[in-house]
Amino acid sequence: MRHGDADDFRAYVGARMDRWRRTAYLLCQDWHTADDIVAILVGKLYTHWNRASVVENRDAYAQRALTRVWLDERRRPWAREQVQERLPETALEQVDGITERDRLGRLLASLGPRQRAVVVLRFYLDYSVEETADVLGISAGTVKSQSARALEAVRSLAAAMGETR
Repeated sequence: MRHGDADDFRAYVGARMDRWRRTAYLLCQDWHTADDIVAILVGKLYTHWNRASVVENRDAYAQRALTRVWLDERRRPWAREQVQERLPETALEQVDGITERDRLGRLLASLGPRQRAVVVLRFYLDYSVEETADVLGISAGTVKSQSARALEAVRSLAAAMGETR
């Protein structure tokens, strides 16, 4: 990588790191795993910067790579570990912002990987149906059906939790 390319890469990654980290968290529901996913993404972008730097829409290219890194990481053996909902010790009472994030996290965690990816891309990142389909490598019809099923599942769980709004 030439010096100018390295500066371009650093500027691009630096400007988007926080967004990628938040998006990765919404997908995986764990800050440490989100950091790992973003680190893998940055490594892949660095390795393929000659290609990534000339694509028409770098952000879409990077988002597609981020989503695929997350899906790949879910297939790893350590991804099968089961996280416990509550710690053995009693937690302090949480403030509303944290409680709301926890509720959203539980609702997203109840979805399967593809449905969660569709919901995050469509409703958090505000991607169109076509953009979401392109990132995930699925058809627009699949995006629509996965969105509908995911939203229905979230509504049902929210109702069961007594959180309909």
